[in-house]
Amino acid sequence: MSTSPTTAPDALEPKTENELQGSSHRRRHKLPTPGKVVAWAVMILILLITLLPFYWILRTALSTNPGLLSDPASLNPPEFTTGAFERVLGFQSTEDALAEGGSGATLNFWRYLLNSVFLATLVTVCQVLFSAMAAYAFSRLRWKGRDQVFALFLAGLMVPAVFTLLPNFVLIKQLGLIDTVLGIALPTMFMTPFAVFFLRQFFLGIPMEIEEAARLDGASRMGTFFKVILPMASAPIATLSILTYMAAWNDYFWPLMVSYTDSSRVLTVALGVFRAQSPQSGTDWAGLMAASLIAALPMFLLFMVFARRIVNSIGFSGIK
Repeated sequence: MSTSPTTAPDALEPKTENELQGSSHRRRHKLPTPGKVVAWAVMILILLITLLPFYWILRTALSTNPGLLSDPASLNPPEFTTGAFERVLGFQSTEDALAEGGSGATLNFWRYLLNSVFLATLVTVCQVLFSAMAAYAFSRLRWKGRDQVFALFLAGLMVPAVFTLLPNFVLIKQLGLIDTVLGIALPTMFMTPFAVFFLRQFFLGIPMEIEEAARLDGASRMGTFFKVILPMASAPIATLSILTYMAAWNDYFWPLMVSYTDSSRVLTVALGVFRAQSPQSGTDWAGLMAASLIAALPMFLLFMVFARRIVNSIGFSGIK
């Protein structure tokens, strides 16, 4: 006795193309949850609070000093002008500067910029190179007391930088390097505990078999380091280079202690000196904000371009 086939329920029937498109359309237009709305609102609020000082600096830089005094609370630039940027870059005469409310103080911007670029480049190249060598020694070489020395080396991270200012200053003075770019660079030029720890974490993750294969092919220890290890560590080295360059560029207190003339003065110190040069006409706030923006622009662009690489490399290196 044969049984008649049962009819499949409607839920199991294949959906038509229009029904599939309608279902997909409803999924795309699903309303966000209240938690997601609150999270986005908080993020936008934090973003606005973070960007407001930068906008206020730009608004001040695009104004004249008399306009700032007459309408200090305006959100738009009072008496809009680009004269402050022209003064900073040396394209405006003293008469025009005084007409726009400038103080008459001068800023040898290009000299200070050259000093900052040279200092940051020197510190970055030397610190990354020597820190990579130290990190390789702590991660690959076997020698008595290695772990104890590394622990002692990391203890330097717990020493506040202000504690080392006076000893470093006495040393730089005895070496005759006061008021020189080399004197500013020397305390951080060779290595830092953070840089060594950062690279050591990555070197520990490189398989030993790769290095052993290079040694079997006749490569020396230094040849293995420069031809095998460093190319494989290009991503964290690039990240460390960016972080080191930004730190050297933004350093203020140590260069302030060591440099006294334009021959070694960097941009961060020069801006403070420019602020202190206040003749009877008062501080050139528009020029000061314009100089600050120009000085911060290279670091801002550098971080925007390499922000993702910095975050990825720090996470890959195991730094929490």
